[in-house]
Amino acid sequence: MNSSPRTQPDSCPGVLAVHQAADGGLARVRLPGGLLSAAQLRVLAAASGELGDGHLELTSRGNIQIRALRPGAPQTLSDRLYSAGLLPSISHERVRNILASPLSGLDQDSLYDVLPLAAELDRLLCAQPALAELPGRFLFALDDGRGDLGAVGADVAVRVLAGGKGLLVLGGVSRGAEVPLEDAPAVMIAAAEAFLTERAAQDSEAWRIAELADGAAEVYERLGLEPRGLDPRGLDPRGLDPLGLDPLGLEPLVAAEAAGTAVVVAGRREQVDGRVAVVVTVPLGSLSAEQAAVLSDLAELGNGQIRVTPWRSVVLGGFDAVDDAVAQLEAVGLVVEPESPWNGVTACAGKPGCAKALADVRADARDVTPRIRRGRQPVHWSGCERRCGRPAGRFVDIIALGNGYAIDGEPVDVELVEAVAAARGAR
Repeated sequence: MNSSPRTQPDSCPGVLAVHQAADGGLARVRLPGGLLSAAQLRVLAAASGELGDGHLELTSRGNIQIRALRPGAPQTLSDRLYSAGLLPSISHERVRNILASPLSGLDQDSLYDVLPLAAELDRLLCAQPALAELPGRFLFALDDGRGDLGAVGADVAVRVLAGGKGLLVLGGVSRGAEVPLEDAPAVMIAAAEAFLTERAAQDSEAWRIAELADGAAEVYERLGLEPRGLDPRGLDPRGLDPLGLDPLGLEPLVAAEAAGTAVVVAGRREQVDGRVAVVVTVPLGSLSAEQAAVLSDLAELGNGQIRVTPWRSVVLGGFDAVDDAVAQLEAVGLVVEPESPWNGVTACAGKPGCAKALADVRADARDVTPRIRRGRQPVHWSGCERRCGRPAGRFVDIIALGNGYAIDGEPVDVELVEAVAAARGAR
């Protein structure tokens, strides 16, 4: 069944296709697997300082946005990002939406390091001209077995299983199909191609697999998948093109396990090599130039990477000791304490950046959040009913009404701090 018929292509911003917001141009930089080098983060921070509002926004898909771009700035920005290796494909820049478990390959909960698979998936994606037609909201995910990406709503996901296999999940639906992990990128590309083929067959403008009529079932059928593995007849010898063969002996479709509540929160993590990683929450996902500089400097003292997560946080790894690093992070307002109330709190741009917003939700969130303890549920502040940037899964839904707020659909008639604390289950 078609759950949300579309009548026009999506308008997700990129670096070249900039969205014009109330405060200027908004550019979104895709980071497949969430990976950045220290040098690349410095390039982004400098670009925001010189061309935008001086902040970097972390998104719910592990990407980075730059706001308030001046007229003419997108061309300068794209030139800088191309030189820094952040814009490897002009034609595919909006479709490189690839999430990977942020702690993959670092700690003992990682069954398999999926970051090399994410890099190969990105390479294959950019090498297929037809896939430039994917909607900007089409999402890939590679879960290293811990289940942290189970609720992100990916169109094409592979979750690592024991024994070198991965479970394929399409549009949130699993048929129990297992694929060899080394073949996962090619299978995921084939699924994306099958989506485009099925979308054309339905004469649809759908942005997601779940928006097609029986989308997951039709894409599985075009792939020719067995319940316990990939039917080799379903792919050409290069492992890229679906042949649309009928599946044999398929089990009934079942809803994929929604195990994605195990988000990665702030704190120290012991690595399998004896070193230490740090998960750092960026309050409201807004990273200042000073904070970006500290992250870049510390990354160079570790493994050189900054991993951006879907939960407005970053991972730094490869430290022999982290006390000094933690002190530097906290000194610039970043969060490493797992019990901090800032963990799990997000907000849209709000006023004055968004013309549709009814309140300066970020200012209100900054006022309320430090005054309550950490709660059991995530919180998202929205300036209007569009709820831009909302997290996956369940969350406390705070929406501006113009003359106050509603929480989970009910207008707030007590002190806002009290209402948010109660809704979040603050302890």
